[in-house]
Amino acid sequence: MPKIVIVEKEKCNPEGCGGFLCTRVSPSNRAGKEAFYKDEDGKVGVNEELVSDIDRIAVNKCPFQALKLINLPSELTEAPIHRYGKNGFALYRLPVPIMGKVVGLLGRNGIGKSTAVKILAGILQPNLGRERNGEENKAPYDELIERFKGSEAQGYFEKLRDGKIVLSYKPQQVEHIPKAFKGSVRELLGKANEKGDAEFKRVTEVLQLANILERDIGVISGGELQRVAIAATVLKKANVYFFDEPTSYLDIKQRISVAHFLRSLADEHTAVMVIDHDLIILDYMTELIHIMYGQEGGYGIVSQPKSTKAGINVYLEGYLREENVRFRDQKVQFSVHAHDARPSDEQLVTWPAIEKQLGNFTLTASEGRIDKHDVIGVLGENGIGKTSFVKTLARIEAETKAGALKVSYKPQYLEEADCFSAEKTVGEVLQHALAYEHQLIAPLALQPLFEKTLGQLSGGELQRVIIAAKLAEEADLYLLDEPSAYLDVEQRLLMSKITREMMAAKGKACLVVDHDILFIDYLSEKLIVFEGEPGKRGVARGPFSMSEGMNRFLKGLNITFRRDEESHRPRVNKEGSVKDREQKASGKLYYAS
Repeated sequence: MPKIVIVEKEKCNPEGCGGFLCTRVSPSNRAGKEAFYKDEDGKVGVNEELVSDIDRIAVNKCPFQALKLINLPSELTEAPIHRYGKNGFALYRLPVPIMGKVVGLLGRNGIGKSTAVKILAGILQPNLGRERNGEENKAPYDELIERFKGSEAQGYFEKLRDGKIVLSYKPQQVEHIPKAFKGSVRELLGKANEKGDAEFKRVTEVLQLANILERDIGVISGGELQRVAIAATVLKKANVYFFDEPTSYLDIKQRISVAHFLRSLADEHTAVMVIDHDLIILDYMTELIHIMYGQEGGYGIVSQPKSTKAGINVYLEGYLREENVRFRDQKVQFSVHAHDARPSDEQLVTWPAIEKQLGNFTLTASEGRIDKHDVIGVLGENGIGKTSFVKTLARIEAETKAGALKVSYKPQYLEEADCFSAEKTVGEVLQHALAYEHQLIAPLALQPLFEKTLGQLSGGELQRVIIAAKLAEEADLYLLDEPSAYLDVEQRLLMSKITREMMAAKGKACLVVDHDILFIDYLSEKLIVFEGEPGKRGVARGPFSMSEGMNRFLKGLNITFRRDEESHRPRVNKEGSVKDREQKASGKLYYAS
């Protein structure tokens, strides 16, 4: 069976293990082979061709978890398309943009989706798995064309070499834009614009940017920054567009609008490729998808393209039949019917009618009640008061049978969490969570992060740590503001399951504010729906049953949902379709079942 060994150099600490412990305990080394050795940088190096399965002893003995020995699928015989240095992450195969289509990439974090897109966008020149990182190891287009001979990728790289393909790329981390550009939104978009004034006006209106054109790029919100980045990408004259996570920071209304806009870009002369973790939006936006599977931080493999409907169902099943690869142990299953909450008389907390003036914004909420074991989703546009409502609840001096209500609050911005300190280690922050080893630490894969400081974590890692810290606290009510941000599809579904199980075990309740409807659908039994006018007034209504709440929410979006007949996952009906018209006529916008 083919295998690779990954060395995380930053974790390797030869002094801490008494001097290259792996070299001393490796059966291959003890047999006279130099499978593990001291590299030129003073860290461990590995000769993969000399490593055998019994060397897992050396890998498992590493006290700093700096080594991974990974068995690759037996069907995988080709060399990687790119590898980040010797013993680094390896990417196998590539997706291919197709003229007239929106093609999606679906897979876990750390599995090479952004790497694949950067190669196709000409930002990263692949090395075909060669060990060193020097210029001489980068593959020229002619070599890539030969490597992909007889495939769609051959034609793509030929056109790229001959200048027949012009590329435009929106990066994943739009929050870095203000660090690279100083000036107004208009100045940034003007610098990117290659399509003229009429198209500038149309794009800024479609993406709702007309009112912020004169604002400084350093002070706009994350959602505004995302839409500016999309506009800058689209305003370039290109025939292949790449969008890496274009819906992060956007509310559901904006996500639907952006999905419709990106879909409109694809024509017989233009291709679009998208990475996104919102399954409903990816389903709505794309026609084909490539599934990416493998091991986080180790390797990633790109599947053959599939129709979006079939591809998402295969992803949820976790098994690629054509390639005979199972990449997840368990199938993700959705309930056939809307999972309305069970009746309960175990009241946990009530709140009085709320009316607050927050500057020029008015927040209103009718009196409400939360019962024990409740998991309640909170839906609404950006700027309509959801976070303000959650913060207000966190401050209300409600009374329970045991006395004052104790609240555990995970804020939208993770650095605002009361447990956050960039210098603290994950182990310190999660000290009180160790009692939940099987409920939180193990399923969220937090143990390998214990030695890192919070300042060293990626967005997804920090999100998992802060949520675990908050769910482990002793409280009556748990308030989670945008917990799906930075998480991939599998992590979102896992977080839903963990949250429900923690509330059931503790006999407590949780409010979850989020924009991923599939995540909210999978998680919640009740809904609070926000209506009003963003930036001016917000009205919190509910809690409702899921059916009543979703019907109310979807009416404001003018969309309808159905269940996929195979996986039972929620899907948006095509506007004006027979199903869409039937459900609107019946008033059952949410799963006419």
